[in-house]
Amino acid sequence: MNFFNTFRARLLIILAFLLVATLGVQLYVNLSSRRENVRLRELQEQALVAGITLGFNSMQSNDRLGDLISREGQTFFDEQTTERIQDIIVINDKWQVSDSLNPEYLPTTDENGNLQYRQLSELTDLPSLPADSRLGEDLEKFPNSKIVSEDTDGEAHAIPVETNQGRWYVMVILKTDRQEIFQKATRPLVYTLLILLLATATTFFLVWQFTRPIANLSNAAQRIAAGDLSVRVRDAERSDEIGRLAWQFNQMTAELEKTRELETQLQEAEKSAVVGRLASAIAHEIRNPLNYINLTLDHLRAKFAPQDSAKRGDFEKLTAQLKTEVGRINRQISDFLRYSRPAKLNLQPIEPRRVVEDSLRIVEPQAVEQNIVISLIERENVPQILGDAEVLRSVFSNLFINAVQAMEKTGGSLNVTIDSDEEFVRIEIADTGDGIPTENLDKIFEPYFSTKETGTGLGLAIVKKIVDDHRGTIAVESELNAGTKFTVKLPNVKS
Repeated sequence: MNFFNTFRARLLIILAFLLVATLGVQLYVNLSSRRENVRLRELQEQALVAGITLGFNSMQSNDRLGDLISREGQTFFDEQTTERIQDIIVINDKWQVSDSLNPEYLPTTDENGNLQYRQLSELTDLPSLPADSRLGEDLEKFPNSKIVSEDTDGEAHAIPVETNQGRWYVMVILKTDRQEIFQKATRPLVYTLLILLLATATTFFLVWQFTRPIANLSNAAQRIAAGDLSVRVRDAERSDEIGRLAWQFNQMTAELEKTRELETQLQEAEKSAVVGRLASAIAHEIRNPLNYINLTLDHLRAKFAPQDSAKRGDFEKLTAQLKTEVGRINRQISDFLRYSRPAKLNLQPIEPRRVVEDSLRIVEPQAVEQNIVISLIERENVPQILGDAEVLRSVFSNLFINAVQAMEKTGGSLNVTIDSDEEFVRIEIADTGDGIPTENLDKIFEPYFSTKETGTGLGLAIVKKIVDDHRGTIAVESELNAGTKFTVKLPNVKS
């Protein structure tokens, strides 16, 4: 077997692909995050440089920062810079706010025209200033040097500038969006979680895909252990180990099914052989004495009947019962012979209605006594069937006798319907008798199975054998205490 067509190879390839895909996606996410961080850092650096430059320009001119930004031709403050810079504060050597983008921080003029500056220490709402040792003692002058960065939005940067008036500072305050920072920080985690979830889902799917055939084999083995040899597993068309196992399993099941069929046929053959030998012995040893007894009874009834009318009635009754019993034994012998010997059919086109009517005549007297209503319905254009009329009469006689016996105590109705389709003529025989228990429906056509105390168990077995010999089918439906319906299908002369 080619290694790449094996179950193990496929599993290894899929797992390797899953690993490579996971690492590849994670690498792409990391590179994307890194590029985004570099871009943001560059934007911050550009904004910081622009803020410092504008602060220098403010110290060297009498214009305010707002005027410098709005001046035509300036190239430091563009749209991206405006979005990044929250404020620029120019602090003189006396720690006063000399200039700012925030109008509230700008110097004001008193009644005498003198400028009133705000002290840096008064600005308590500034964002945090990172502790920078390069600022030295000046760091203590900044009120925002002791503020934790999580307490305020924004980020402050102080740059010292040495002038002829002393040390000045330019403080650039950059905007920070906490939500944006949180999203950027959690984005790789979200991507990683999605990758893990996808990998887990894929793993579960692969596990289910690879274990499903094994589960199917297990279920099929349980059904076979329960006696169902018709089961077959799928996946036999696969080219890996699972496919070979499924194929071999199906082959084994097919062989077991054939073995069971052969055993059944052998049992039937053994039964037929036993019945054949028994029937031959009965025919030879019993039938001749029975014929002699039957003839003797006729002779007694004709020559030795008592003259007394009372005694004559008892005599006739007893001899009639004897002849009935002799006839019953003779019929049982005929059943044995008919079941054990190969059928010799004289197939001819016959009318199905005529065969059915001939068989009904046998049970009509008993049906009248038991208050059973018989109905016969034939649909239009029912074709002839190809069969042996004499043998088929035995089929319907058995079915009619069973139906009448099933209604012996309650009476009822016996309905016979003759219909046809393209290939078969269908004869349905339905009664309203006691019905057949569900557990016996599969056994009624087996030889020697009978629920009657005096039955041989060959009646319905002979019926099925005759129908099979005519290339037909017979089926039964029954409901306990509601009735039974037999459906006989026989090929028409056209098929």
